[in-house]
Amino acid sequence: MSQLQNTLPWVKLAALAFFAFVTFWAVGLWHAPLQAQERIFRCGNEYTNSAQAAQRNDCKPIEGGSVTVVQPPKTLAVASAGGRPANSAGAKVETAEQRTRDAEARQILEAELRKAETRRDELLKAYNQGEPEKVGKESRNYQKYLDRVAEMKANIDRVESDIAGLRRELGRLSVASSSNTR
Repeated sequence: MSQLQNTLPWVKLAALAFFAFVTFWAVGLWHAPLQAQERIFRCGNEYTNSAQAAQRNDCKPIEGGSVTVVQPPKTLAVASAGGRPANSAGAKVETAEQRTRDAEARQILEAELRKAETRRDELLKAYNQGEPEKVGKESRNYQKYLDRVAEMKANIDRVESDIAGLRRELGRLSVASSSNTR
């Protein structure tokens, strides 16, 4: 019993310290929003916290909340004395290098076109003129069948749109390459 009585004051002290800590923490959080903050004024697209400048420029005070200013991104470093940034999109390239790039682009587009046409042929074969074979529970649930047919039709339309876009790009590439050779 004497050992319990010896530790009891320490327990009370620890509980009191914990209560004091929680109380001060809660009071600090309660009063944190009430702390004074300088008044912010809006002058067109600019902001200031100077009352004198706000009066001179006929600025309006902003109520509630603070202003966050985001800095613009850094500009590219200038690479040469000509004032052009390194790797700029508008830089001129040699004719031979441009022809090589055009040839690579044409090969990539043609490969994509072949893949898209193969995919379209597979989809058309499975679509079977709008009457694909029923699979699984579709023979008992006609709505599932109709949903799958609609999805197949949408996929076919999407692939045909991709094919048309690839053909347009190939046409533009051949027009651009023929105008560069003149």
